[in-house]
This record gives sequence, structure tokens and C-alpha cells, in this order.
Amino acid sequence: MSHTIFIRILLVLGVLLLLDVYIFYGFRAAFSSSRARMISAWVYWGITITFFALVVYMSLSVSRADGPTAPLVKWSMGMFVLLYIPKLIMLFFFSIEDVYRLLRAGGVGLYKLTGKASEVPYFESRRQFISWMAGFAALIPAVSILYGVTKGKYNYKIHKQDLSFPDLPDAFDGLTITQISDLHVGSFDDTEAVERAVKLINEQNSDLIFFTGDLVNNKAVEMEPWADAFSKLNAPLGKYSILGNHDYGDYMEWNSPQEKMENMLHLYKMHDRLGFTLLRNQNTLIEKDGHQLELLGMENWGKGFAQYGNLQKTLLGTKQNAFKILLSHDPSHWEEQVMNHATHIHLTLAGHTHGAQFGVEIPGFRFSPVQFRYKRWAGLYKENDRYLYVNRGLGFIGFPGRVGIWPEITVITLRKA
Repeated sequence: MSHTIFIRILLVLGVLLLLDVYIFYGFRAAFSSSRARMISAWVYWGITITFFALVVYMSLSVSRADGPTAPLVKWSMGMFVLLYIPKLIMLFFFSIEDVYRLLRAGGVGLYKLTGKASEVPYFESRRQFISWMAGFAALIPAVSILYGVTKGKYNYKIHKQDLSFPDLPDAFDGLTITQISDLHVGSFDDTEAVERAVKLINEQNSDLIFFTGDLVNNKAVEMEPWADAFSKLNAPLGKYSILGNHDYGDYMEWNSPQEKMENMLHLYKMHDRLGFTLLRNQNTLIEKDGHQLELLGMENWGKGFAQYGNLQKTLLGTKQNAFKILLSHDPSHWEEQVMNHATHIHLTLAGHTHGAQFGVEIPGFRFSPVQFRYKRWAGLYKENDRYLYVNRGLGFIGFPGRVGIWPEITVITLRKA
């Protein structure tokens, strides 16, 4: 890791240390006896210092050639989320309490000046009560995160969506599509869970399977242990795929441009080995009972990410009034180039966001931090009679788990309106 990045990591740890000192004094107030406070201090700082040591060791031992998904990086990220999401909850409680204390201290001073100090209420156990409240509140995300890194990352959910179009060719009324995205197979660590995902996908009995990018984290070789499993995916009208931003190997160092190119060639062959037709700024026809629809597959184009995609090239040879489905990894591409494009693209399928792998989705409410970066980050969207569906991803990267935003298998049924 470079000297500059190491310095930045040390600065971040310094900020976290200041945060930890503040939270610790609120945390220890939950305990009355000196023995309990001593034990709590050993536990709190033992865990915190272990995390700091892990991060420093990771920054010294992991090179860019290892990629951002090296095991040490994943464990550091997982431990960071597990420790500091609950601590932020505690910070909220303690800071509110301290603001109250400051205001109350000002009130006491005012009461003393007016001779009414005895009228100020005082609760000796207030700080302890707040500390216990903060601890219980922080326990909820802590348990959720532990579930997310052990079970949640393989808690597959099937999302079904019916879409109606007046100009859908008659033969495709009732056509079913299974979309999967963002496998990131280099992060998988459970063969049985992966095989269960393949079985679930096949159980949907869809006419088509579309994969919308990020097969690997960095290297094509990551797919080797999982190739036999994913080659078992079946769809009578075909399996089609595109590339995502991680597939190009841009997030790690290569010994030479030739090595990087050889990795890309290996990745192309891997798609073929899996039985997928890889579309790279290309289009093809899906045919059924004498009718056709046009399938477009673009290379990655993302706002703030690599832009290998070329929509005009992808559209070459297509018919203006034909029914079109576009596979494009990053949903920001739909916003920038598709939803207002002169050519009517009926449905775009994307992925990329993962829903941040962290959030809340309940009837009537959903939230994920990724929504501050992407306006359209999960599920179905419609503008100008054009649809976008953003798959939440089947795999995971960085944080080695999922909390609230579960891995997704999408099943879309096309209907004639």
C-alpha cells in the first residue's frame, strides 16, 4: 500500500480514536461499581485496539496488486461496520444528553443569579439510564450485522415483477426473464449456499436468463471454483450477459498491460464456458413463433466510473419501432442516456448498487445509504413510458455481508397490454 494511503488511514484512525474516547466515557457510565467499570474498559479498549492493529497490519501488508477484496481488507471492513454502526447509535444518545447537560448548566447559572437554584430538577442516575438506553439501541444493529456476515449474505430473495406494454409482440406475451447481477464470485465462501442460488434460479423456469455485470471482483480466475455450478443455469431461449465495472480489472495493479489483457480474454472465455452470450456494445434478436424482440447489451458506462459503453454502437442495425430490452450495468447510464433517448428502449435491466448491502426495506418504507449516491438504486422505476429495473445483486463485496438488503433473484414477466 502506498505511503500516502497509509498516512490517510492513520488520520482516519486518529479521528476514530477521538470518537472512541468520547463514546467510552458515556459507555462506562452504565456501570456503577469500580470493578464493572474496569472490566468494561478492558473489553471496550481491547476490541477497539485489536481493530486498529488489524487495520494497520492490513495497510502495511496488502498491496494494490492484491486488490481491494483481499481477505484482510474484507475482515477489516466487516469489523469496522460491526463496531462503528453501533457506536454511532451510542454517539447519538450521548451527544443529545450532553447538549441537555449544557443547557441545564446554563439554566442553573441563570437560576443562581435570580436566587431560584433550588427549583432546578436533578436526577443523579440520568447519565446511567441514558447509557443503558444507548447500549440497548446499539445492540439491534450489532445483532443485525452479525447475522448479515454469517447468514444474511446468502439470504436469497426472489422479486417478481409483471410489466405490461401495448407494443409487445404477441408471441412474447407471458415471456419470463430471470435477472441476476453482481455475483462478485471472488467473495463467495460457501459452496452449498452458491449451489442453492443456482437451484433457485433454475426453479423459476424462465424463458431467458440475463446477467447484468460484475461476474468477478478483479480477476477472471476467481470464477474457476464456481464455473461448474453456474454453468448449470438453464433457459430455453438463451442466457445473455454483459460486463460490469469490476470485470475490467481496473481496481488492482497488473505486472503489464499484456497481463491485464490476458485476464480480459480469460473472462470472455469464462462467459462462454458458463453458456452465456456476452454482449459488448452489441445487439441480437430473441425470436419466438415468428416474432422478434431486440436485446441490447452494453459495456459498462457509469457516472463517476469507467465508461467503456457506447449506446450508439449498441443500437447499430436495430429498428426504430422494434421492442427493445437493454442490459446496462450502472443505473446512472439509464438516467444520463436512455430515459430521454430518441430511440425508445422499453426496458433496461441494471445492477451495480447492491443497495449498499445495508439498509431497511419494509412495506411503505425503505432506506439505504446508497440512495445519497443513486436516485434509482433498487427495484422498478418508470419515466417517459420506459422502465428501469435495478437488481440488488446476488453477491457481495467489501463488507462481507448483507443487512436488510438481501441478495436478489429477479423474475420479470412481460405482458401484452
